[in-house]
Amino acid sequence: MKTQSGFTLVEIAIVLVIIGLLLGGVLKGQELINSAKVKNFANDIRNVSTFIYAYQDRFRALPGDDPRADTNFTGGQLGPAASIGNARINGAWNSAVITEETALFWQHVRLAGLATGTTVLPASGAAGDAYFPRNADGGRIGVTGDPVTPTGVVWAANFFVCMSGVQGRFVRQLDTTLDDGNTQTGTLRVIGAGEVAVLAAAPFINVGPADDATLFTVCQAN
Repeated sequence: MKTQSGFTLVEIAIVLVIIGLLLGGVLKGQELINSAKVKNFANDIRNVSTFIYAYQDRFRALPGDDPRADTNFTGGQLGPAASIGNARINGAWNSAVITEETALFWQHVRLAGLATGTTVLPASGAAGDAYFPRNADGGRIGVTGDPVTPTGVVWAANFFVCMSGVQGRFVRQLDTTLDDGNTQTGTLRVIGAGEVAVLAAAPFINVGPADDATLFTVCQAN
């Protein structure tokens, strides 16, 4: 009669080691992917600041607020007469109103050769998906010189660079990369869940592990 032999302890140990190595490789790969995504977010924020300073150095004006954009560039559009040239990029950071300075910002920096992307303004009422830039997770990227806080909440800056659609787990890494690691303090803060134009109420949001899957809007003061 044949006897059926099972796995030896050595064989089981080898299998467990192999499984452990495979799991470790998968987790390490995911960690690298996450780190690369956070790096992309950080670069997006840094790039907007670079666009502004480079544009100012060349044209002595702010992109979007440039009163000579129509003469500096072929096809350059001017913002509202009431605010053009007031040394502030007016409008909500995520405004879809193409005549606002925050929307024209992207046309000006692209016409200046500082950023890539279309310089053709979307038609009124159009989604503008080809015009307005997005981050690595598809969230909107924008800038504004107007406050991103409600009345009574002071957070001073020359301008704010904001983006939406950032998962909580990436928000904390991004704050550690660019700021103090606290999403309620410093230059980088969370102003709301989802995509919001301004902080709904004080205080700023403290993003913790329980919020890992939640999407947030983050802004950096400059």
